[in-house]
Amino acid sequence: MSDRSLTSMPGVAKVKREFDAQPLMHFLGAELTHASPGECVIELPYRDELSQHHGYFHGGVIGMLADNAGGFAGYSLMPDEASVLTVEYKINLMAPAVGERMIAEGSVVRAGRNLVVTRAEVFVIHEGERRHCASMQQTLMTMHPAKDRG
Repeated sequence: MSDRSLTSMPGVAKVKREFDAQPLMHFLGAELTHASPGECVIELPYRDELSQHHGYFHGGVIGMLADNAGGFAGYSLMPDEASVLTVEYKINLMAPAVGERMIAEGSVVRAGRNLVVTRAEVFVIHEGERRHCASMQQTLMTMHPAKDRG
């Protein structure tokens, strides 16, 4: 998806803006490769600094990428004046995340006024083969702006 299409859809421009403003994503080398209403894909090239003792992507890195992909998918459907916070997530690490690149694909399951449920599927690319390594379900809270009393 081109940069132009990322910024021309309602709700998606703010996702790109917030992703670009998140220092952790830049520090890790993550890339926002797709965003549309209710969907987000984030990719991360492998580096030794992101691995655990066996050389796989670390589980904390997998969880963080899944949390961001699901979070930005949900955020894309929230009102423009709102912000987002993760309330909880459950992740299943189903296979070693060994590969040259990790891909987290987030999507919205249900978007309510205050709570949004998302899921993210995480894959690694290893020697050209795409392998499913984790699944996450998440609950997000829509942070509506405070209204003045009176």
